Amino acid sequence: MVMPTEFRDAMSRLGAAVNVVTTNGLAGLGGFTASAVCSVTDSPPTLLVCMNQSSHQYDRFEANGVLCVNVLGAEQEHVSRLFSGQTHASVEDRFAQTNYEYLETGSPVLPDSLVCFDCKIDRIEKVGTHGILFCQVVGIGNGSQAGGLLYFDRAYHRLTSVRPV
Repeated sequence: MVMPTEFRDAMSRLGAAVNVVTTNGLAGLGGFTASAVCSVTDSPPTLLVCMNQSSHQYDRFEANGVLCVNVLGAEQEHVSRLFSGQTHASVEDRFAQTNYEYLETGSPVLPDSLVCFDCKIDRIEKVGTHGILFCQVVGIGNGSQAGGLLYFDRAYHRLTSVRPV
């Protein structure tokens, strides 16, 4: 049997883009840093976001039914840290320290991000500790042309060259 710590250690070797996932609606503003985001299909355009159900923001995302995945650029590590909770800033303070706009759903869009996927949450599957949010993309905002920000081996890495290997 694979133990949780063994699994987490192994998953730390799976590099991933760094994203800030935001929401807004009747339940209020919300935002958190996530690397567990991926494409599901392009027809209809759908992606998934994994979110810990024990997060104090989980119910907010579920109630609002909308979100925006902001893919962070190489120079946005500070934004990732802010929304990860490492600074202990409240949700309101996180947004007060960030420039943001809105697309179709009303979820905050971080304009300096590489790209933003504005989404309606289509359904949520609960697996273990997490909710898997299946999200239909209703708008895309293209932002910065900077390199990407990756998370690998429990550390941030900047992808500054976009040349193929």
